[in-house]
Amino acid sequence: MTMTNEELQQWTEEISLTNFQKPYVDKVEFNPRLRTTGGRYIPSKRVIELNPKYLDELGEEEFKGIIKHELCHYHLHIEGKGYKHGDREFKELLKTTNSPRFCKALPSQKQKQAELHYYMCTSCGREYTRKRRVNTKRYGCGKCRGKLKKK
Repeated sequence: MTMTNEELQQWTEEISLTNFQKPYVDKVEFNPRLRTTGGRYIPSKRVIELNPKYLDELGEEEFKGIIKHELCHYHLHIEGKGYKHGDREFKELLKTTNSPRFCKALPSQKQKQAELHYYMCTSCGREYTRKRRVNTKRYGCGKCRGKLKKK
């Protein structure tokens, strides 16, 4: 599902009025460079940036929750109250607006996390399992300092 920044702006303004009874007068935009989060609020610019992958992979309902979460940051910041994740006022507003505290992990990211890399020492035969790739030219076996090769 594709949505333009203008449609996103309009949808965010509607969510703000219906859930918070306050207008959203600043800018909201998609930021495809976001990798580890569904969205972010930048207080210095008063801008909400949202990850379009969450809309594509998890659907409108989950994305609406992300928008509500970012609007909690926004409205509390505008009012001069505690708008950060650890602040009591922020947690209370999340509860009253039924907004999620965290966004779900993307299905495409879960597949990447499950990948494991297997290495074996050419000298002693010891096997290594790693979540991250190892530079076999730079690192060797921890037991005998032999060369590692990918299994």
